[in-house]
Amino acid sequence: MCERHGHLDLPDFEAIRMDRRKFLKSTAAGAAGVITMAAGPGMFGSAAMAAESSIKSTHGSGFCNLNMFLSHAVQTAKEDGLTLNFVNTPTFAEQVTFLGIGQVDVGLMPYTSFMALYDAGAPVKVVAGGGIEGCVIVARPGLDSAEKLKGKTLATFQLDTLEVMPYDWLKKHGVDFKDINVRYMGSTPEAVEAFKAGAVDWICTIEPYGTALVNDVPGAVMLSDGTDIYGKGYTDCVLAARSPLIEENREGLKALIKGMMKAQLMAESDPAGTLEKLVGTYYKTSMENAKIAMAKQPAVVDARSQTDFILDRTDSLVEMGYIKNKPDRAAIDWTPLEEVIAENPELYGKLKLKAA
Repeated sequence: MCERHGHLDLPDFEAIRMDRRKFLKSTAAGAAGVITMAAGPGMFGSAAMAAESSIKSTHGSGFCNLNMFLSHAVQTAKEDGLTLNFVNTPTFAEQVTFLGIGQVDVGLMPYTSFMALYDAGAPVKVVAGGGIEGCVIVARPGLDSAEKLKGKTLATFQLDTLEVMPYDWLKKHGVDFKDINVRYMGSTPEAVEAFKAGAVDWICTIEPYGTALVNDVPGAVMLSDGTDIYGKGYTDCVLAARSPLIEENREGLKALIKGMMKAQLMAESDPAGTLEKLVGTYYKTSMENAKIAMAKQPAVVDARSQTDFILDRTDSLVEMGYIKNKPDRAAIDWTPLEEVIAENPELYGKLKLKAA
């Protein structure tokens, strides 16, 4: 399960492009609500200052974040001298923008959000993977084809993989995204309830909600689980890092990536024990739903096989008007990940899911 929160308030990309101080002044009230979940340097210290012994990160709240959450819960990088600190932001927009303006070192986010941040000129790069698969499109009874969705209302989230996926799915089936109505939701539970109530006609959501809707709404149709258009193992979220961190504290970043690999191994080896550590504190859901979501959207650190997929999705973002320029291969830097793999062959060899 990947909880989505309202995306109507988009990141302030102009603030990222223009003036960091001006942005901080304009968002002082929101920043005051930020919570640091582990001891560390002052929130407004530079990333370089914090990097020697700790890394600050924003995050989402879904299962694509599992390796990051478990790394924080157990502090898997501690033996390599690194503490992972979480900075919780009040909104999705601030989560993305904080990485762009350097208030945190890394962030786990939908690849679509990263690409918009990169296009705005933020010094950020994709350095590792997050969750794979788990995105689904479900329609109300009788709406079993793309053609039948014309004029119908989609529930989704703006600048999210859950908006790009229906765009790509409709395009594959010869229907223009402009031929449908789009309703941007405030949260996943809100979107799910709107679908159940018949207030929207179709929805792009995350497991276990997709399966639950098919089971709970008689006649509901699962139109896509993403694999029909993207293939097996497609990426939903990525780990993005600021370029100064990569350049100035490479060992710290590598310790984080190694810690996330340890977390992935723990999750693959002991899923029940992993959920016991995370459900309630990091995931506000039932253990039953958590088990379904964990199976449907595993978190995978090595996303190198998804390089072309991530870059190809930028075509859709350009067409949708979210970015002006198509990012090239320079937006992705797998070298810290590759160094961790080379330096830890035994750990990497035990992982079940990795790049093909």
